[in-house]
Amino acid sequence: MSPNPRDYFRNGEVYVWKETFAVVKAKRPLSGSFAIVHDRKETNEITAIIDQAKLEQHKENIIEYDGDWKIITFDMILPLDMVGWLAELADEFAEEGISILILSTFSTDHVLIQDYDLAKAMKKLESLGCRVQER
Repeated sequence: MSPNPRDYFRNGEVYVWKETFAVVKAKRPLSGSFAIVHDRKETNEITAIIDQAKLEQHKENIIEYDGDWKIITFDMILPLDMVGWLAELADEFAEEGISILILSTFSTDHVLIQDYDLAKAMKKLESLGCRVQER
């Protein structure tokens, strides 16, 4: 039986990155990126998530970008067989009208939220029992 996702929200450690990020469509991978995704299905498109302060140094490789994103990292170990954790999280944010981009790695989940929705997102996470910190 899969663990209950709600149990992991209660007292879960969550932190908000102090930097503001941009989601970039790029000609090639951008050095210093938080994350790079190479989508070979879509004309070899490269998407980079990068500190917005570094956009200028990569301007020759940027096709387009969307800025003012904050990263929220869920600093908790979740079982790989857990069903529905991200769906539960997405539903909670959707109820508040908060748009998200999700990036999952082997051991950590990150959610990108527009800066103007950050306070609302933090309040929602705290209402779920998460301990939210800024780093």
